[in-house]
Amino acid sequence: MSELRKEARLRTFLKGRIVYNNGNASMDCLIRDLSATGARLTLSQTAVLPEVFDLHIPAKDKLYRATLRWRRSDGVGVLFQEDRVPVAPVADTSVPTLLQRIRDLETENATLRRLLAEAEVAMMEKIA
Repeated sequence: MSELRKEARLRTFLKGRIVYNNGNASMDCLIRDLSATGARLTLSQTAVLPEVFDLHIPAKDKLYRATLRWRRSDGVGVLFQEDRVPVAPVADTSVPTLLQRIRDLETENATLRRLLAEAEVAMMEKIA
């Protein structure tokens, strides 16, 4: 099969994350072979993968749009699409930033609760 590839794949042992369904679903994988145009992945879960998904490789700080090319019991092969997806910046996790984020979310939560209570009162008045 290697003679069909455009580029040789290098053996690797990198952690990867498959992300799909608009970021609502993900699973861990192991990247066993890697080239500039594709990879061979070993999955820890038996799951149905979509034809196209994002593959995040944290050790290389890369995020690829990948197309499923083949599947076997020991893994899957993917082809990277030409348009690489930019990796999202790592969120600031310092204590002051997290505390401010919590305060902001508590304020937003209180506002939403107030609006919900007002809507419930208005609905009850409309019914009565």
